[in-house]
Amino acid sequence: MNNNLITGIYPGTFDPITYGHLDIIFRATHIVNKLVISVAENKNKKPLFNLKERIAMIEEALNEIEYNGCLIEVVGFDKLLVDHARKSEAKVIIRGLRAVADFEYEFQMAGMNSKLAPEIETIFLMASENLQLTSARFVKEVAFHNGDIERFVPKNVLKKFKQKQKDLK
Repeated sequence: MNNNLITGIYPGTFDPITYGHLDIIFRATHIVNKLVISVAENKNKKPLFNLKERIAMIEEALNEIEYNGCLIEVVGFDKLLVDHARKSEAKVIIRGLRAVADFEYEFQMAGMNSKLAPEIETIFLMASENLQLTSARFVKEVAFHNGDIERFVPKNVLKKFKQKQKDLK
C-alpha cells in the first residue's frame, strides 16, 4: 500500500444524489487522494431508487465535477460503516453538515465510530452557503408535488425522477 495515499469514504443513502452531495465530493477531493463514495443499502429506510439505480446516478453525475487528480470509486455497502471503512482502507470518513440539526446526529455518529475504530477520523465539511437547504428528502417531496427540482439535482437525476413518476402512476 502507498503510504502517501489517503483514502476517504463519503457514506450516504444518496436517494437521490443532489448538488449538495456533489459539492461535498468536489471539496473532499482536495483532502484525500482516493474517495470511496459509499452508497448505503439501509434496510430501515425505504429508498425511492434501489441501490443499483443510486450507484448509476452517482457515477453519471460525477461527470459534472472536477476530481483534482483524486481517484473516485462508487460502491454499495450494507455493513457497519467502520467495518466498510477498514475494508476500503480509509483513514477518514467525510460527512457533510447543512445545519445545527445535522450536527447533533453526526456528532453522536462520529463519537460511536471513534469508539469502534479509533484509527479512523471523521471530517465534517460544512455545506456551501447556497446549498445549505438542499436535502434529498426535500427534493423528493418537491418532486412528487410536481415542483421544479432542476436547481437541486444533476440532469441525469432529474430525468430519472421524471421516469420514476411515470412508473409510479
